[in-house]
Amino acid sequence: MSLKTNRDKLVMTAVQGGVAAAHQWAPFEVGSRGEIIAWPSTGGITYNVKVGDSVFGWAGEHIEPGVSTTLDHKNRKCEAGYQFLSCCGNEVRVISGAAKGARGRVLGHHGGVEHLMLQFDDETLDMLTCDDKFLVRGYGQGLSLLDYPDVHIYNTDPDLFEQWGLRETSDGKIEVPVHVIVPGHAMGSGIGSLSVTTGDYDILCQDEETVKAHGLDRLRFGDFVAVVDHDNRFGRTYRKGALTIGVVIHSDSPLGGHGPGMMTLMSSTGGELVPVIRENANMGAVLGIGRFATGSES
Repeated sequence: MSLKTNRDKLVMTAVQGGVAAAHQWAPFEVGSRGEIIAWPSTGGITYNVKVGDSVFGWAGEHIEPGVSTTLDHKNRKCEAGYQFLSCCGNEVRVISGAAKGARGRVLGHHGGVEHLMLQFDDETLDMLTCDDKFLVRGYGQGLSLLDYPDVHIYNTDPDLFEQWGLRETSDGKIEVPVHVIVPGHAMGSGIGSLSVTTGDYDILCQDEETVKAHGLDRLRFGDFVAVVDHDNRFGRTYRKGALTIGVVIHSDSPLGGHGPGMMTLMSSTGGELVPVIRENANMGAVLGIGRFATGSES
């Protein structure tokens, strides 16, 4: 059985952004264990951190793989539109500089800094500068399943959705391939946000027992993950029996209340979504990018 969607009714819109400058948030930051750090963080063009890499072990926090971008506009609603219309898996094209014409993919958006992360191959990254511009074919907001009106889908390119490997079962459920299943009590910064079509929220990995028990140490950039007892239909909140599916978009952080970031892709409260663990449940594996690209170093 194939899942029927409304993709033929979706609107495709061009949105354009530029490289977001790298940040230094403070001369030093304090982790949840009292450690003092002076590490790279958000923004810029990150050459050696890619989709498929572990989100742990970097001498950095909230690291955004690939190219961090934003729209600098006097109207904040226009800035939000750049985030909102750009969906995971969307095609993006470089429209300036030495890499003009090169194509890549959208990973996702990072709340707070309001960055959109774009993924390109190494040849393209080497040619980019911090003055370059990018055109995204924004496509996916409004995607829905015709036979499952209570399953809410956000921030997902229709082609990525169809290639993901979701499977409709005979008892009316939808099996969703994920790499990790996260317990609801392990979600932190971003809970309570009213918008799930921009930004993200963080998976808390400071408690070693929880990390080990649920395999959270397996998290990679681009992983599809499930969060148990979280309802992201109309904002991010705890609701027993709900399930939310997302994609991992930034690295771990030692800061209290923070951790690897996850952008919402799907959510339901009626038990329609059933997560199934798959090693290749990663947007990079589906699209053949990042560490999953042919010839990429592992």
